[in-house]
Amino acid sequence: MPATDIGIDLGTSNIVIWYKGKGIIVHEPTMVAYDKENDKIVAYGEEARQLVARAQGSIVAVRPFKAGMISDYSVTEKLMWHYIQVAMGRQMFRKPYISICMPSGVTEVERRAVEEAAYQSGARDVTIVEGTVAAAIGAGIDITKPVGNLVVDIGGGTTDIAVISIGAPVISDSLKIAGATFNDMIARSIRRNHSLFIGNEQVEALKIRIGSCYKRPKSDTMQISGRNVMTGLPKTVSVTSEEIREALHDATSRIADAVHGVLEKTPPELAADITTRGIVFTGGSALLDGITELIEERTGINVMVAENPADCVAIGAGHYVELMDRLGRMDF
Repeated sequence: MPATDIGIDLGTSNIVIWYKGKGIIVHEPTMVAYDKENDKIVAYGEEARQLVARAQGSIVAVRPFKAGMISDYSVTEKLMWHYIQVAMGRQMFRKPYISICMPSGVTEVERRAVEEAAYQSGARDVTIVEGTVAAAIGAGIDITKPVGNLVVDIGGGTTDIAVISIGAPVISDSLKIAGATFNDMIARSIRRNHSLFIGNEQVEALKIRIGSCYKRPKSDTMQISGRNVMTGLPKTVSVTSEEIREALHDATSRIADAVHGVLEKTPPELAADITTRGIVFTGGSALLDGITELIEERTGINVMVAENPADCVAIGAGHYVELMDRLGRMDF
């Protein structure tokens, strides 16, 4: 099969598209704005997010993935069609070869639905790629070698953990705990501790600016505004980084336990490789402050965050076919 033209990371929170010769050309929310009154999609991605945030009445947000599972097949197909058209632009007369990485929890039926959507959008051929394998490739790991590599991909809906050797996962695990879970826990904590409803943008700001999952010598603070749960009136409060750490404790501890569990099941020879090479984190939520220290403390192994971790899966999907073709020609 010829090299891939387009690599797509079809994630719970974001769709990221890599185009051969251009790199990442799309990184937008996996979302559409749907007009209930007229029964039609009116915007996609970032445009949809901004429209929903400011529109009133019949315009609502629809996210076709929830916790790594397809919740709306029709919207998934339309979203795929839209972004493949965007990626190809004036070259739509030429049918592209497409590799797609989907959340790890999807079923075979869901995989076929996405494949069909890609073919309907004009693809010449479609390859579905395992998420952690794509993440490893995008992080710059040579997965064709017979050595163990431990990759942890923390996306929007799932955290996928795998030991990869000779192009495939050997031991793996997947949790429905990731970036969206972090946001939910922060929002609940603010509602419980401060009687305050806050929007998604405020939650993201808290997570990025003062969020941490590892105890720091000094606690940072940030002011946020929202709606008082009791009165319904605007209210402003100060939130500390220690509050955010406590809110995220259960979720991040479960991720650390899962990484530890995968290591316990790893064959000794591959475990020795991982001890030497370290653990690689990918995915947008791998940028959460303190996540590397937490895993290092739990496992005793050095942890590294890949360069541009949010783009690794799409980049890896784009290079997957070429790499597997090379692997197929190797003689071990």
